[in-house]
Amino acid sequence: MATRVLQRVGKGLKHTTNGLHTNGQVSVVVRSLSGERDSWLKSLFVRKVDPRKDAHSHLLAKKEDNNLYKIQFHNVKPECLDAYNQLCEDVLPSIHADPEYPCELVGTWNTWYGEQDQAVHLWRYRGGYPALTEVMNKLRQNKVFMDYRNERGKMLLSRRNQLLLEFSFWNEPVPRSGPNIYELRSYQLRPGTMIEWGNYWARAIEIRQQNQEAVGGFFSQIGRLYTVHHLWAYKDLLSREDTRNAAWQRDGWDEVVYYTVPLIQHMESRIMIPMKTSPMQ
Repeated sequence: MATRVLQRVGKGLKHTTNGLHTNGQVSVVVRSLSGERDSWLKSLFVRKVDPRKDAHSHLLAKKEDNNLYKIQFHNVKPECLDAYNQLCEDVLPSIHADPEYPCELVGTWNTWYGEQDQAVHLWRYRGGYPALTEVMNKLRQNKVFMDYRNERGKMLLSRRNQLLLEFSFWNEPVPRSGPNIYELRSYQLRPGTMIEWGNYWARAIEIRQQNQEAVGGFFSQIGRLYTVHHLWAYKDLLSREDTRNAAWQRDGWDEVVYYTVPLIQHMESRIMIPMKTSPMQ
């Protein structure tokens, strides 16, 4: 419509050697229509967003506690793996057991299948970020721990960590007797899909509790964002296969997989074996 009006207005314009002559009234109309057209075109590209009423951490995390988790991935020089494990077993349990430190070693493992010569440590800080800060400050004054860090640094190729919160619909991870193997399934989600993931898995986790294999579910707060970690426990690899196959026989599991796979950008599975002094065996 705006185009037809502009064409009609154009017929009233007179060409001269110096350009276009028009009266003031027509000039105003052209400018008005031009502005209207620009506004109309811009409106085609405006996306109306329904704003979130709260942060993901408030919507998905547990309300009844204030736990913060840290997961550490240490890539060890192959020739140093045995010495590294012994060093961790000598130092980390003492921090876990000391009441002066508001932290707990949830579990510590070596990757069996997945990235090789890798150690994974999962810590829980009861009290959230203040507890994390308190532990960090105290450890800087702990000579045993500082010696451990210096010695550990000689054995590592690389390391990274993340700060995590636990999903409200998962059980809190607790010590387990063994022997068990553990699977850490890590998902890199498309930005903006964390709420969808939580909605589907809040229903799906009930399906995966039949054999008590669900250990813990977490989502990242600091580090690589939009990352989800699911931790599972099995007696062995055959038990893992049987348990996962059985899930497909239960109503709703196929729907969960169908709707959550498009949310994933990247996924990774690690099969891990507990270290000797890990609370999870």
